[in-house]
Amino acid sequence: ALFGEAPTPVAPEADGLARTYQEHIDLVYRYIYRRIANREEAEDLTSQVFLKAVRHLDSTRDALSVRSWLFQLAKTTLADHWRQYYKSPKVSLQLMTQDWPESAAADHRESGAAETLRQVLQHLPQHYQRVLNLRFLEGLSIKEAAAEMGITEGNVKVLQLRALRSAALKGRHLL
Repeated sequence: ALFGEAPTPVAPEADGLARTYQEHIDLVYRYIYRRIANREEAEDLTSQVFLKAVRHLDSTRDALSVRSWLFQLAKTTLADHWRQYYKSPKVSLQLMTQDWPESAAADHRESGAAETLRQVLQHLPQHYQRVLNLRFLEGLSIKEAAAEMGITEGNVKVLQLRALRSAALKGRHLL
């Protein structure tokens, strides 16, 4: 309040936004977390959803319409997140495991990590190499990797777990 004037009452829009936030924050967070499986990223994305809501909330919407709209915002926020996440360049496992020219190999010997990775991958069975390539280097989802390999999603999960375990064991032996 300025110069002793009475305080201005809270605008109905602000009250509606606070109520909408309180009613939906947990639902939106859980929706995003189930798709991200990372607490910090889910929190960040949930806050992005509500920042978008602040800019575009229509106070004339009913509660069901607001809920549907918030979940649509969550879907598009997730889509934007994954689009940005997968923009990073991907490298094929075959390229990493091929014999490197002497100059490139010399550059990588300093750290030793790239050489160790190459050795570990060469010692893995072909199907383990393929699942790791599809999932982590090409960035395919479990569903996409399953379609590419012609196996079930459950089989991709099992292969991925076994490949990672095998790679970890082989990496320990090479160090």
